[in-house]
Amino acid sequence: MAKIKGHYDIVIIGSGMGGLVAANILAREGRSVCVLEKNNQFGGNLQTFVRDRTIFDTGVHYIGGLSKGQNLYRYFDYLGILEGLELKKLDKDGFDIITFDNDDIEYPHAQGYDNFQKKLVTYFPEEENTIEAYCDKLQEICQKFPLYNLNDGKPYDNDPELFEQSAKSYIDSITKNEKLRAVLAGSNLLYAGDPEKTPVYVHALSVNSYVQSAYRCADGGSQITKLLVRRLKESGGEVYNHQEVVDIECADKKILSVRTAKGDVIKADLFISNIEPKHTLKMVGEQHFRKSYFHRINNLKNTGSAFSIHIVLKPKTFKYLNKNYYHYKDYRKVWKGYEYTLESWPETYMVSMGVRKNQDEWADQLTAITYMNYDEVIPWENTFNTVANKNDRGQTYREFKEAKTEILLKELEKKFPNIRECILSVHTSTPLSYRDYIGCTRGSMYGYVKDVKDPLLSFISPRTKIGNLFFTGQSLNMHGILGVTISGVVTCSEILGGEYLLKKIIEKEGNLNTQKQTENSLGI
Repeated sequence: MAKIKGHYDIVIIGSGMGGLVAANILAREGRSVCVLEKNNQFGGNLQTFVRDRTIFDTGVHYIGGLSKGQNLYRYFDYLGILEGLELKKLDKDGFDIITFDNDDIEYPHAQGYDNFQKKLVTYFPEEENTIEAYCDKLQEICQKFPLYNLNDGKPYDNDPELFEQSAKSYIDSITKNEKLRAVLAGSNLLYAGDPEKTPVYVHALSVNSYVQSAYRCADGGSQITKLLVRRLKESGGEVYNHQEVVDIECADKKILSVRTAKGDVIKADLFISNIEPKHTLKMVGEQHFRKSYFHRINNLKNTGSAFSIHIVLKPKTFKYLNKNYYHYKDYRKVWKGYEYTLESWPETYMVSMGVRKNQDEWADQLTAITYMNYDEVIPWENTFNTVANKNDRGQTYREFKEAKTEILLKELEKKFPNIRECILSVHTSTPLSYRDYIGCTRGSMYGYVKDVKDPLLSFISPRTKIGNLFFTGQSLNMHGILGVTISGVVTCSEILGGEYLLKKIIEKEGNLNTQKQTENSLGI
């Protein structure tokens, strides 16, 4: 294994998607790049794990915008990771299914806006104009974010509707039909939707890509990581696991070096932090920042966390479902899934399945995810457990997880009556699992809460007041594969120049199209 050098042009702390995208871009530009990762696996939320020879995703259950010409496709094309990416397109007539207790109808979110409208109008014929207006609004909002569409420029921050109108208030304003409101908001677990805080643009950016196209990664999202790491190494970049950064040396408003838990000291001209800004600031030291800035970041509220059960299914017992389910006990509480009592939990859950490269009619696994408040796991918060640092949280923790698993299984049985007899084994993730593996405060799923009442509060620039320290990742703009890919581009734009970088991305796209046209004309 190559030894870490003492000095690089750029050191990136954390190998989440945003960090790996930034590393690839900068290595392509001839910079010497080193990525440092604390865990055994690279990739942050792209990590997978195996139980009973079955692959499970940690956080990426499906991806949008990956059909030819769409936004994520174009970014992945530039990064050179489309070839070799094994994908399975979800059901075009219902990639997400919204369901409720005491209602046998399965309400679909279909791929393609015309199809999306057509399928929903079947169940809400009197709301055809409403559904059309909703689809138009989502697309209109997304057009106002240039990098979302690979255009130069900044979001229209002078448009108050984007940042100061909540998703719930917008949806409520276009229809009085409570069931339709619930169906349109039904996948809000995607962004931990808050009825009072979540801006409408978060809803639009989250949902739009999936309506454009929705895919699962065959054999797990870690294949994206492997391709990014491979391309990085081909460009001369270096990436190291089991190298947790524990200290950042700063003097005279400049980062000098980082020190890892193994004692390695690495210097660089520039440093990019792909770990949570709160953790970064703490390692640098409060004294190196303005008090107002340090306290603003430190006091940002993190989004909620989750409890997941990962079920290994017995062979040929449960049919593969090429769609996701978002289920609610009460359609009138579709925005309140995280407001549960110990007696009412879970108020909602999402069910997704992994897919194999040669998927047949039978599933081999199923994951169910629901909200869980971090306070429930506080009794064990001083324990830490990862592949690189194995620890046992104890018998009471195991009993806690078993009790929660049983409750969630009983809810799943209402929708999938034969699920229990199909189970080979069950494995769990709690807020502590997400905290330890992803490195987020209190096991937060999606970074920091975005609040319509104070839209600038959670805005974090990739450039810090320390001249050679930058941020990237889900805390900057948006979470999700597309969001953090764009965050990597945004961070690199600060270093390379936004117009220059976007031109390079679009030029590569044009060169590829010309090459393909030439090959086709020559019959290659």
